[in-house]
Amino acid sequence: MPGFLADADVSANLIELRRQQRTDYIDLTSSNPTSNELLFPAEILAAAAAPYWETRRYQPNPRGLLPARQAIADYYAQRTPTLTIDPAQDVFVTASTSEAYALLFALLTNPGDNVLAPQISYPLFEYLAAMFRIELRTYPLDPHRGWRIDPWQLARVYDERTRAVLIVSPHNPTGMVITQAIPVLQWLGLPIICDEVFAEMPYTVAHVPPLAALMPQVPIFTLNGISKMFALPDLKLGWAVVNPPARQYADRLELLNDTLLGANGLTQFMLPAIMHHGHDFVAQQRRVIQKNITTVMHMLAGVDCVRVRAPQAGYYLFIEVLTTQDEEAVVLQLLDAGVFVHPGFFFGYDQGCFVVLSCLVAEPRLLLGVQRLIAGLRLIVTLDS
Repeated sequence: MPGFLADADVSANLIELRRQQRTDYIDLTSSNPTSNELLFPAEILAAAAAPYWETRRYQPNPRGLLPARQAIADYYAQRTPTLTIDPAQDVFVTASTSEAYALLFALLTNPGDNVLAPQISYPLFEYLAAMFRIELRTYPLDPHRGWRIDPWQLARVYDERTRAVLIVSPHNPTGMVITQAIPVLQWLGLPIICDEVFAEMPYTVAHVPPLAALMPQVPIFTLNGISKMFALPDLKLGWAVVNPPARQYADRLELLNDTLLGANGLTQFMLPAIMHHGHDFVAQQRRVIQKNITTVMHMLAGVDCVRVRAPQAGYYLFIEVLTTQDEEAVVLQLLDAGVFVHPGFFFGYDQGCFVVLSCLVAEPRLLLGVQRLIAGLRLIVTLDS
């Protein structure tokens, strides 16, 4: 499988080994809200769970419990623009977004087929492609246009065995958001798997539009969950929503979901209350992340050896380091300076030198970590000269 056993894995292993040998660094890669002082209110969770024990019955539904599906449909009815969903036939509740991906790969592909994925993306796609023995074909994002999808490059990698296109909006880690229809996707007519787990974390955009609302004529599976939205990765709940053109796949997707029945019954039961009472927490989390991004952007503004674009959404910063050294050497030297960041190749990008940091990291560790990052980068540039 291309990229699955790439040289990047060797570098990643070396970086991880060096990281384990230190105990005094600040981890600027942390994306776990429960370790960064962003805890969903326990009282809401307790109140949401309490009635479950009084009427506890195991009555699984291959599409998920109907009240949970209704809550998900209500959520999309409040988005901008609105995405109208029939909870009875359009929503499939899963154990996670990752499980939803796996179900859709099983649904849409056979061994030897391929799916198109952004060149910069989370390593999950490569592992799933290897699991299902399909090819992951990458299409580049244009760094000169805010990491937008290049339609000609996307069309160029398509062939007769392409079965789906993977879209991440807001994109991880560049923060790019798709705000209008992409004609080449309509022309290809392929099913689109759209991951929007960072949709509730806008930064330079007012809101993140659901891709299925922008392109209603194309079959689209919209993926999301409570891990990022409500900072509840431990409760394990995600979903896949089909739009009307994708309903042709609904019966087979129901069968696949029925085969696993991975979604936790208690969390499904709690979901309506979480969504109804969790708005204040989502807003609080958004304010924290926006403040952190603004602070880090201001700190980096006076650093000549970096270039960084403010993300449209999400909580990552994708930072270009102006150096002649490769990313492995840069990350290891920054670790020596007491700060840990991800290299760009961790996300499949091998052009230039990039590092990635998470603005989910809580203050004051974030500020101290960025101070160490800046000092380390300036030392690296000094060594270059």
